[in-house]
Amino acid sequence: MSYLKFDKNLMINLEQSLPKEMLRTNQSGAYHCTTIVDCNTRKQHGLLVVPVPELGNSWHVMLSSLDETVYQHGAPFNLGLHRYSGGVMNPNGHKYIREFDCESVPRTTYRVGGVILTKEKIFISNENRILIRYTLVEAHSPTTLRFRPVLAFRDANALCVANDAINTEIPEIDNGVSACLYDGYPRLFMQFSHKPAWTYDPHWYNGFEYVKDLERGVPYTEDLWVPGYFDVPIRKGESIIFSAGLSEVSPRSLSKMYEKEIAHRTCRTSFFNCLKNAVKQCYLREGDDMYLLSGYPWGKVIARNTFMALPGATIAINHREDFERIADTALRSLRSFMQTGSLDPRIQGIDLPDIPLWAIWAIQQYAKAYSREEAAARYLDDIRAIIDYILAGKHPFLKVDSETGMVSTDGSNKPMSWMNASLGGHPVVPRSGYLIEFNALWYNALVFASRLTEGEEQDKYSVRAEKMAQPFISTFLNDYGYLYDYVNGTYADPSVRPNMAIAIGLDYSPLDRRQRKRVLDIVTRELLTPKGLRTLSPKSFGYRPNYLGSPEDREMALHNGPARPWLMGFYSDAYLKVFGMSGVSYVDRMLIGFEDEMTQGCIGSLSQLYDANPPYVGRGAISHVTNVAEVLRTLTTLKKFIMD
Repeated sequence: MSYLKFDKNLMINLEQSLPKEMLRTNQSGAYHCTTIVDCNTRKQHGLLVVPVPELGNSWHVMLSSLDETVYQHGAPFNLGLHRYSGGVMNPNGHKYIREFDCESVPRTTYRVGGVILTKEKIFISNENRILIRYTLVEAHSPTTLRFRPVLAFRDANALCVANDAINTEIPEIDNGVSACLYDGYPRLFMQFSHKPAWTYDPHWYNGFEYVKDLERGVPYTEDLWVPGYFDVPIRKGESIIFSAGLSEVSPRSLSKMYEKEIAHRTCRTSFFNCLKNAVKQCYLREGDDMYLLSGYPWGKVIARNTFMALPGATIAINHREDFERIADTALRSLRSFMQTGSLDPRIQGIDLPDIPLWAIWAIQQYAKAYSREEAAARYLDDIRAIIDYILAGKHPFLKVDSETGMVSTDGSNKPMSWMNASLGGHPVVPRSGYLIEFNALWYNALVFASRLTEGEEQDKYSVRAEKMAQPFISTFLNDYGYLYDYVNGTYADPSVRPNMAIAIGLDYSPLDRRQRKRVLDIVTRELLTPKGLRTLSPKSFGYRPNYLGSPEDREMALHNGPARPWLMGFYSDAYLKVFGMSGVSYVDRMLIGFEDEMTQGCIGSLSQLYDANPPYVGRGAISHVTNVAEVLRTLTTLKKFIMD
């Protein structure tokens, strides 16, 4: 039985099936995303969505969807499903779905009278091409399939309006046609493994409505162009493959191409395998460089997410070479910034103050997984450069206090930490001065560096760490047993936030076991949910549990309540440090909440955030690399903890 399988009763109930989305990528930036009933509910949904570098650093929806119709005895049975203006659903093809299975590839099984038809989708790795294989499992009379391509050719964050500027020429090619609606776009090639009959019948289809955008309070209606349709006869037991890509292909090669690609797929038959697939979908390969996308459907390559997610996205799934490739690419960008002040247009936020600290943390996980000697041989020069750069006061946004040895930043006008929501150009949570996670990461980095070095160099780092240990405790640890979120001059922010979980979860901390336990108890009581840690305690001022409403409302709520799964990584680390082997079963039980999400939201993945109160609905980006990576790292940590 498949781990991700949905039967007819769920599929035909749109209240249950429409909220479930699926995502496939090619690890080169292109993706396919829609709902499990193939009804687009976001402007970012599409059958083939690709980067077009000539048009900027964004994705573009080329082929929005492909509507299929089964013809028998001249009678049409349309399998498509769209939402039009006013909430009208048409043509309701979901009623023919018998089941949806997503074990190796997304497979939809339709039953139309005596016809049983399966549809399977697969992306070609590192190529902007999607293949769809249709197999006629059962039929008692001659059957023809009709396909109507719905074209968009627009930015994934924009919408299309019917216009006269499109290029309506649709030249025929080998077993298909090609299209390029606007100047500057690449040409889209649509082909079949079997010779189709093409009928040019152009129409604008008006009023497509995207319910997710409607809920988010952003524009949600557009018009899309359908140039005509293909007719392909199909016999019982026969398969037909449709290809949509940015280059022409030999139709005879499609079957072999499909089989070769499917052979490399990891089946989603377990919680771990689902997460493994989800995190690999965020890989981005560009020549010799390799990146991590922050998520889908609107993520970018972000420095902070890259280093935070790197261990879980690679080491946890036994992809050591990928860690090294991604780290080398990101560290090159960081070195360039430290040496010249130049910003990398491909990796956003490389200049933010905690990026060097997260980079050392990621290297530390590499050392734990393999050995300190191997980590030192490969990365010690980078660690030295980072620490010396910070100690020399060269970072524009991170300063070391000469008396305490702690680090501070000014986040009053620009967000400096991962809590980076802003309105009107000003931070929603203006964290300034000594930030708890910055200083915890700084202490951890100094101690880790001392463990990689010897002699005077070792003393240099260990003395620095010892110098800040007591000031750290006296600055952050309060009489209530938890850690202030930040301290700016005489002001100590009393908000109970999850950044203290990072501080107690790191390998090296100025806090002793008893102090860690007191902090852990408060985090458990006030912040822990089945979907991660709340970003603010319900007892703290400004608590907003739900990420809903207008863009402004959502920005205000972003870090003032909703839970983040990635913080469970540090919470679990802290729990195991405090309770040892007796904490394993507890942490394992806490992960059940994430396994439940494999059949919710974007199936097989984790959303960017979750409402902080029951029923803990997933919100934001449908697949978030840091969340998936840290849950993977936690699973691996538990496994090693038990084995050791």
